[in-house]
Formats: sequence, C-alpha cells, structure tokens
Amino acid sequence: MQSLDTRLLPRSQFLTAVSQYFDHAARITDHPPGLLEQVKCCNSVYRMRFPVKRDDGSIEVVEAYRAEHSHHRTPTKGGIRFSLNVSQDEVIALAALMTYKCAIVGVPFGGAKGGVRIDPHSISDGFRERLVRRYTTELVKKNFIGPSIDVPAPDYGTGEREMAWIADTYSMLVQNELHPYACVTGKPLSLHGIPGRREATGLGVYYGIREAMSHADDMEAIGLSTGTQGKRVVIQGLGNVGYHSAKFLQEQGGAVIVGIAEKEGGIANPDGLDVEAVSRHLKGTGSIHNFPGADNIATPREVLELDCDILVPAALENQITADNAERIRAKIVAEAANGPVTNDADEILRRRGVFIIPDVYLNAGGVTVSYFEWLKNLSHVSFGRMSSKHEEVTNRNLLAAIEKLTLRSLEPAERRLIITGPQEIDYVFSSLADTMSYSYNRIRDSWKSKGLPDLRTTAFYLAIDRVARTYLSLGIFP
Repeated sequence: MQSLDTRLLPRSQFLTAVSQYFDHAARITDHPPGLLEQVKCCNSVYRMRFPVKRDDGSIEVVEAYRAEHSHHRTPTKGGIRFSLNVSQDEVIALAALMTYKCAIVGVPFGGAKGGVRIDPHSISDGFRERLVRRYTTELVKKNFIGPSIDVPAPDYGTGEREMAWIADTYSMLVQNELHPYACVTGKPLSLHGIPGRREATGLGVYYGIREAMSHADDMEAIGLSTGTQGKRVVIQGLGNVGYHSAKFLQEQGGAVIVGIAEKEGGIANPDGLDVEAVSRHLKGTGSIHNFPGADNIATPREVLELDCDILVPAALENQITADNAERIRAKIVAEAANGPVTNDADEILRRRGVFIIPDVYLNAGGVTVSYFEWLKNLSHVSFGRMSSKHEEVTNRNLLAAIEKLTLRSLEPAERRLIITGPQEIDYVFSSLADTMSYSYNRIRDSWKSKGLPDLRTTAFYLAIDRVARTYLSLGIFP
C-alpha cells in the first residue's frame, strides 16, 4: 500500500490535527490541566541514524524513529512503518493515536510508533533484512523494545517477514529472556504468530462498520437502511487493510464495491468489482488500471469523490482535506487508515451531514489481535489447546442425548459442524467481533447520553478519561 497522493499536507499538520482533537475533547472532561497535559504529551522519542550496507558494498545512512507516547500502561505498543514521509512529528502523532486507540478498546498498552525514512518499494530483500536487524539492535541498545517494555508490529511498508527478523535479532541479543517472541507481534504462524493477525485490521473495520450500521435511527438520519447488504462502497488503497476491509465487506457483508483507488489512479464499476480478481490483476500487472469490465479513473482523488454509500480511506493520513471535502459524496466515511481526514475536512464533512466512523476506534482491530498474540507468547500455549477437544467431547455427548430423545440422527456433515470444537482462529475472530461491538456501543451510548458533538470527540473523551484515571489510580496525581 503506497501513498495515493503526492500533494499530502506537511506531517506536522497531522500532529496538529491529533492535538486539536485531543484539546477539543479534553475541555469536556473534569480533569485538571496538569493531568491532561501528562495524558497528551509524548513521553519518549528516540531519533537515530545508522549505516546500512547496500548490495553493491556502499553505505547508506538511514534515519529512523521510535516514539513511546504514554507509559500509563506498559508495555507500549505500535507498528513500524517504512516510508519516505516518516518524520518525528508523524511517529509522535501515530503513537498518540495508539494510546487513545488502546484505551478505547480496552487493551492494556500505552501507545508507541516506529518509522524508518526509506522507500520500501525500492530496496532489495537483502538490504531490507540488514536494515531491520540494525534498527532492532538500536532499539535494544536504548531499551526501546521488549515484551514488558515496547512491542512493535507491522505497519505501512512492513509485514510478517520484518517482524520475524525483529524477533530473531532480539532473541540473539537479549540472553535469558523467558518470552523473547513476545517482543513483537504480527509474526508468521511458524514463528509463534497467531491466526487472523494478517487480516485483523481490515476485519475490525468491517465489524465496526457493521455495528455502526445496525442502529436504525443513526442510519435513517443520513438516508440509509441498516446493514451493509447492497451498500455501495469505495475503497482507497488495496494494501493489507484496504484489501481485507473490501474482502469482508463484500463476502460477509454483501456490500457492492463500486470503486477502488491505488497510487496510479483507480477503477470503477457501478455493478460491482470482484475484490479478489482486482487484487490478482494488480499483482499480475503492477497496476489497478485496465481491469476487465471497469472504467479507468485517472487520479486517486477522483475515486474518493465517486457517488457511494460508504467511503473507506485505507491508505495514509491527510487524504480528505479542505480542498476536496465538499466533493465527497459518500454518506459514511469509515476511517480505516490513521488520520485520513484532516481537521478542517472533518468540520466540512460533519456540516454536510456525513457520518464519520473515526480511525481512533475503527482501525483498532490490529492492536486487539496483537494483544491476543502477545498473551499467547507470554503463556507459551495457543488459545483452545486445552479446551477445544473437551468442548468437542461435550458437544458429542450432548448431541447423542438429543438424538436419543428425538429419535432422529443427523447427517455426518451436520454432526461435524455441531461437534467440532473451536480452533484458535475462531477464538480470535469472535473476540475481535465482541471487542469492536462493545467498544462502538460504549462510544455511541456516551455520544447520545452526554450530548457530545460526534463520535470522534466522544471516542477521544473516553480515551482521555480512561488514561487519566489510570494515572490517578497509580497515585501520581493527587
């Protein structure tokens, strides 16, 4: 997934926007200014520059960062992104969002974020591995990584392979660590990862949209019926988050994907696009354009402005700005990316009656499942290993009793469906669905009962209050 618009706003404006959202919500709380300042500020930032050998033997000096926003809970948690747009302001803003995101979904982490200023698409595999291992070494040297300190995860430009290199490097450098693989999440299954982590953020987006659209009065206010079935959806970005958001909206939600944007432009078909087929086309040709049956669209911004019911920006921050907010025709903007809507654009969209599902809640699926992976690595046992077979035996005995009472025997396929105990991925998906549902309704209930202006302000209000109360319980503030 790459940046979809080269005319992005300065990254400092992203940090400013996060600060403005915080300030707006903080005014509603009854916490003292000093406590609010502690909740808002970034506790630690590590800026580093280190040499990495290129394939031809020459040296490139790489700039990188790791920000730990809040230590009200430890470890801190947040992804590592590779991008030429990485800056100190960006990682601080993203780390702050992670703090609030974790608080909203009840995951006991402080927020963190890492970034390496490099183009992830122009480096070789060998250079990438050397870079990741050196970055991990730098984090170890300054105590910025560890199962109880700071736990990274994938983000833009990184994935399972990079997380495996981090885990391996950490385990070699830190001797006598009981839980070395808990130092990072998003690892491959073969290296103590957890099933469902790859699709977790996109699946969480789907669960969040589904929950938001289950409330008839909210949907009636914007002229939509409840549910995602038949709703027209535009997806911006077909990376990991965008692809899985579109996939689950289409396959489980019955939505119609009418437009997809990528870095070079986009495609549209009012009758719907097959997400899997589009993904294969993109991988095979290197471009989203010229997909059979679809119309090419010259620029990504034009795709954002297509007529649809739900717009899912799943790329990078600052994609909907004051320049194009008036032309957005979606009735719902579901923020799958971090900070895709600027502060000015947010005001314009809300004034126009657009229903915004904020990023600080909606893309929390990744950190939620990362939490499950971290717990699995600490306990050294997979979910369901000690209960799945027991549940299967219980189900078999119960079914036998029912068949005896009813004098009816089920077909073998029906028996297997009922008897089979849950697997680890079943626990992951059901727990993620429950987390997204509970968290949304907690936000919505506060939004309605307290008369707050919108879901974003309410989400920030709840996050600030939860972090502040943690500090109070620690006795740091009187």
